[in-house]
Amino acid sequence: MKLALKRRGVWTLLVWPLLATSPLPAQSLTVTGRVTLVAQATVRGLGDNANAVVWLTPLQEAARPLEVQNQPAAGRFRLLQKNKRFTPHVLVVPVGAMVEFPNDDPFFHNVFSMFDGKRFDLGLYEAGSTRTVTFNKPGVSYIFCNIHPEMSAVVIATSTPYYGVSNAAGEVAISGVPVGRYQLNVWAERCLPQALKAMGREVTVSTQSSSLGELRLPESGDLLRKHKNKYGRDYDPTDPSSPYGVQ
Repeated sequence: MKLALKRRGVWTLLVWPLLATSPLPAQSLTVTGRVTLVAQATVRGLGDNANAVVWLTPLQEAARPLEVQNQPAAGRFRLLQKNKRFTPHVLVVPVGAMVEFPNDDPFFHNVFSMFDGKRFDLGLYEAGSTRTVTFNKPGVSYIFCNIHPEMSAVVIATSTPYYGVSNAAGEVAISGVPVGRYQLNVWAERCLPQALKAMGREVTVSTQSSSLGELRLPESGDLLRKHKNKYGRDYDPTDPSSPYGVQ
């Protein structure tokens, strides 16, 4: 807003900011919740409540940050293979991200995913080498090694930056969430897909309500332990003396 005043024969230009029309930044909150895995009568509880993933997808365009609308590839991520383990066991990445799979073991690995989410087969590759996969669509990918059946990991590609991974107590905190309406989704390794789908619902984040409360998930056992190899067959017996780790 501009206003000209005449004082002692001199015109002075006064300028005030247009406070009434300037957009105010959206208020961001930390959304909290707690995931509890509940063992069914026929299932023995297998562990703590860690590594459950909770994410919020904006239902209003105004709540979508620019980087989510454009869905860029946000850097590179690593899923390390060492001591016949994937580290980390659960990895959350934005859609479009590239994930490296370095082999830090003194023998061969063959990383693959032939189930839900991103389907790929990196083939046999030696110690000290790395292969890379781009996760170009949202989804949950179950990762295995075709040589070592004890190796498993999960990569979750999301189109939203508003996610959290639970600690051993099941506590989840999602920071920087603007006020608005969201679709809530939950994933946990020991839960069946239909049970997880049933947990999805619309939630509203506001200054009066930034808690998701307790999310009780029915535990259905170790669903990844008895997976098949990439050919859909049982694994060969292992042999620690072999450079490939198999007989």
